[in-house]
Amino acid sequence: MRKVEAGPFNRDILMKSVWSTMGLMVVLVFSAWTSESPPASNLLLQYCSDFRQIQMDVRDCAITPDSAARAFKQNIDNIRKVFGEDSCNNGAGYVYPVKGYRPKESIGGRGRGYRPDGFDLFDMDVQGSHPAHDLFIRDKNKDGLDDYTQQPADILAFSSGMVLACEKNWTVDSDRRGGNWIWIYDPCLNGVFYYAHNRKVVVDPGQWVEAGEKIAEMGRSGFNANKHRSPTHLHFMYLQIDAYGQPQPGNTYDWLLEARPVD
Repeated sequence: MRKVEAGPFNRDILMKSVWSTMGLMVVLVFSAWTSESPPASNLLLQYCSDFRQIQMDVRDCAITPDSAARAFKQNIDNIRKVFGEDSCNNGAGYVYPVKGYRPKESIGGRGRGYRPDGFDLFDMDVQGSHPAHDLFIRDKNKDGLDDYTQQPADILAFSSGMVLACEKNWTVDSDRRGGNWIWIYDPCLNGVFYYAHNRKVVVDPGQWVEAGEKIAEMGRSGFNANKHRSPTHLHFMYLQIDAYGQPQPGNTYDWLLEARPVD
């Protein structure tokens, strides 16, 4: 476990992130917990942009793991301050992310595909872990469409939260493994969900989504997911923010089994 101590880190990210949060809090105290939130403020969008930039810098090896960890902590701390813990209301509960499917028929390997050992969000040299569950659909010919409906499967928000970042423009000549992805911050859990390999993303950074709301369509985007050997699936990962402001893998298997399916 990486413990983040005070120290120098990416100055640009810090300077962008330390603006006063008061204006943003005024907006969100009255609106962030409802499905009718106003347009995101510039400050909130800056926090979302900072989150994405950290991920891009890690991907491109433009930042050291320790510097990325410190920048991540500062970014999450800023976002966390926006949401009052006493305001949390997760009345919608958890919704199974793949519309039209039940957990037991869709979760790959009955949960045995979850392998968190060695995971480090900030170190691209660390490989071999899979701190996620792959959620599958019926697609024998691997065309990205449900065999029964002949339509892409809708991806739904597992819980309510704020969209931090997304990728919408993956192309087949890209070597990026996540394809079209979405990061969503759940303030009730103080954790982030990652939805990858989507065909189409229909949400934007700074947007509040309710549990069960459509956020994407399942696809085969991503360097490995696009290969014919790979079954069509959603890569679903949850990272819990620990006491040091760092993302630690969390096994969502039991949550998924108990989640409400949507037909």
